[in-house]
Amino acid sequence: MSFQVKEPVLIIGIGGVGSKLALQAKESLNSDCMVISNDKKDLSQESLSIHVSTDSVVNPSVQLIRGSTYKVEDEIKSKISGYSTVILMSNLAGKAGSAMAPVISEICKKSDAGLISFAIMPFKYEKDRIFNSGVSLKRVRENSECTVVLDNDSLLESNPDLSPKSCYEIANSAMMHVIESLGTSEISSETNVISTSKNGQNIEDSLRDSLKMLYGNAPPNSVKRSMLYVVGGNNIPVGVINSITNLTAGIVNESNSQIDMTSESEDSKVVMLSSIQGMTKFDSYDPLGMIPHENTLDWSTPDCSIDCELDLYQLE
Repeated sequence: MSFQVKEPVLIIGIGGVGSKLALQAKESLNSDCMVISNDKKDLSQESLSIHVSTDSVVNPSVQLIRGSTYKVEDEIKSKISGYSTVILMSNLAGKAGSAMAPVISEICKKSDAGLISFAIMPFKYEKDRIFNSGVSLKRVRENSECTVVLDNDSLLESNPDLSPKSCYEIANSAMMHVIESLGTSEISSETNVISTSKNGQNIEDSLRDSLKMLYGNAPPNSVKRSMLYVVGGNNIPVGVINSITNLTAGIVNESNSQIDMTSESEDSKVVMLSSIQGMTKFDSYDPLGMIPHENTLDWSTPDCSIDCELDLYQLE
């Protein structure tokens, strides 16, 4: 079953990375945009903005940011009302993204807006962020009709010579290709994984690295459908495009191919969007994630905290 994008569309960007992606997507889809962050530097005059205040706390925890987000729930709900589709952009490797994404996706679900969530996962060496990203992703997937995930760690594993900055640039570019295609192509109403390669490769090597990145996220038998985007398709011989399309069809159960004819880049590469059924590597980020939420006592409200300003005296 595919997710249907219906107008009017609102793009919500969370935090620094999410806000930048949302503003780019706004131009591509010609839609409205809203930025939500606890850092005023992320807010933009080019879009609606909501500041999540943590008062005087300079370095707030994920739980404090999440608790503060609930304080502006009514404001977020009022901004969302009237939109048929919400596209949520978040970096779950960052504090703002992992803190707010579960709350905002929950608000969208309660508002009966069709929600498609884009989430970026952390590198393996960011050990302090892995657990929070896994917990947040599980909740976002539960609240969304469609979830699209890009794993920075798998991109780095298939291209160990890349710097983190290069990984960010490649990841952001791949996500934008998928977002730009929402108006012309279908996307599966499941968990979808984006995989791609670095620039400067021939198209066959790009496909190989994309598949390597994909199977770093999920086992081959869990890939049920794959959409193949060929960036810079105007510069590639038709025979080469046909051969890689046939190759992909032989690897996954079902395959569709789309050629990006609008790309003006001289570089050519592959971006794959694959729907996954079953377990992914992200399910292991939360050791308790295998427990169904109906068997979890505290599932209804994400782990959060607020400053109660209690005037407690030392008794000793």
